[in-house]
Amino acid sequence: MPSQADPAADPVAEPMPWPGYEPVPGRALLSWRWAAERLDRSRRYWLATSSPVGTPHLAAIWAVWLGDGLAFSTGAATRKARNLAARPRCSVSTESAGEAVVVDGVAEVVADGGVIARIDAAYVAKYGSSALMPGSPLFVVRPALVHGLIDQVDPQSAPTRWRFRPAIS
Repeated sequence: MPSQADPAADPVAEPMPWPGYEPVPGRALLSWRWAAERLDRSRRYWLATSSPVGTPHLAAIWAVWLGDGLAFSTGAATRKARNLAARPRCSVSTESAGEAVVVDGVAEVVADGGVIARIDAAYVAKYGSSALMPGSPLFVVRPALVHGLIDQVDPQSAPTRWRFRPAIS
């Protein structure tokens, strides 16, 4: 899988640029390792897509984090697959809102046999079943921006953003 970023180099953490999330003295930015661990261990994820006319769609999926993208399969006729074919920009969130990690990126269909085998092996190890089904494309969402935050009950951490190249707004 070609990577947008050097997988050996962690993306640089920066404060969340949202109003109300200004840096607070004594709060540290979250580490990329923190985000990657949650992307790896989440069992379920939420995939947000939009239709060709912009109608939003949110769906629960199973996926595997491969270090440079989140991979999942779905039937070719599903709403999410049709949406991604028309508008590949999407967002994927881990299942926990208490320690949220949200990936904004671009989904692409995986065609390389070696990459498909790698994804399926990770999927079988995680879920005990194959991601490969006839007529079901395998997608990988490449991150452009990743956001992480812990519920405000954690006074030590600050909401954090990691930017990948090429970034989307």
